[in-house]
Amino acid sequence: MNWDQIEGKWTELKGKARSSWGELTDDELDQLQGKRDQLVGKLQQKYGLAREEAEKQADEWARKL
Repeated sequence: MNWDQIEGKWTELKGKARSSWGELTDDELDQLQGKRDQLVGKLQQKYGLAREEAEKQADEWARKL
């Protein structure tokens, strides 16, 4: 699934994101609104990941959808 589709279906996909990244709160997921760059930034912040690793995780998650 591409990121435009993810943004459009974010309400449905938040639960899947929550199961992948349990440290993200519901409020944080609501604020992300399915935007890739915001998700990557939040993964960096919450999990202490390098940008490249956060991008890799986000893209792998999107491919699995």
